[in-house]
Amino acid sequence: MKRPILFIEDHDDTRELVRLVLEASGYSVTTETTVAGALQLAKTNRFDLYLIDNWLPDGTGFELCEQIREFDFGTPVLFYSGAVFDSDKLTAIQAGAQGYLSKPCSFADLLRTMAVLIDQADARLTPTKVHDLVA
Repeated sequence: MKRPILFIEDHDDTRELVRLVLEASGYSVTTETTVAGALQLAKTNRFDLYLIDNWLPDGTGFELCEQIREFDFGTPVLFYSGAVFDSDKLTAIQAGAQGYLSKPCSFADLLRTMAVLIDQADARLTPTKVHDLVA
């Protein structure tokens, strides 16, 4: 089963290239270009990861992340942005993101980071075993 990803990116070439790479790597990718559109999709669909650019035409990725966290606490958020300052990374984490990659980065780094965040989220959802409760 392909893991569903919501990728929010307003730059057409970047959005298409990343979508193609992710789909070739086994992900099912839904794309959106705005905060408003992404929120609608996030509220009505289940995704295994949100991949967010920071600069969007109707707001910031930080704002989007904060709004997603109002109704979705568990799905990992990974920023993939051209904003490279440490303050941008800190703001993303404070908004509820689990990771931040600065563009450009290798697709290998992007795919590895996505897989780690999805695996961590899956592990948090694994039911506790009875013997874990007894110990």
